[in-house]
Amino acid sequence: MPEYAFESASSASSSASEDAAAALARAQELSSTVRDSSRWYVWYQVVYGFASGLVVLAIGLLDHPYGVAVGIGFWCAVIAGLTAYSARQRVARRGFGRWHASLIIAWGLLYLAVLTPGTIWFEGATEWWVTGALVVSLPGLIGGYLEARR
Repeated sequence: MPEYAFESASSASSSASEDAAAALARAQELSSTVRDSSRWYVWYQVVYGFASGLVVLAIGLLDHPYGVAVGIGFWCAVIAGLTAYSARQRVARRGFGRWHASLIIAWGLLYLAVLTPGTIWFEGATEWWVTGALVVSLPGLIGGYLEARR
C-alpha cells in the first residue's frame, strides 16, 4: 500500500508540473501575440504625427479661408481613417489608454502653442509655420519610435 501512495503522489506531482509548464507556455504565447498584434499603434502614431504637421502647414501657409478649410478637411479625413483603422485592431497593449491620452494631450498643447501666436502675429511667416509643423508632429513621431522599441 505505501508503494501505491508514493506512485499516486508522484503522478500527481508530475501532472501538476505538466499543467504548470503548459500554463507558462500559453502565457508566453499570449504575450508574443499581444506584442506582435499591437504594432499597429506605431503606424497610427506616425501617421498622426505627419498629418498634424501637414495640417499646421496648410492652416499657416495657404491663403485664408482655404488653408483652414483644407487643413480641417484633411484632418477630419485622417482622424476618421485612423479611428476606423484602430477599431479593426484586435489587440491593444497594457497601458494603451494612458499612453494614447498622453499623446493627445501633448499634441493638443503644442498645437495650441503654435496656432494661437501663429494666427495672431505670424500670418504667412514660413519659418514659424514650418518650425511649428515639426514641433506639432513630435508627439506622434516620438511616440511611434518609443512604441516600436517596446
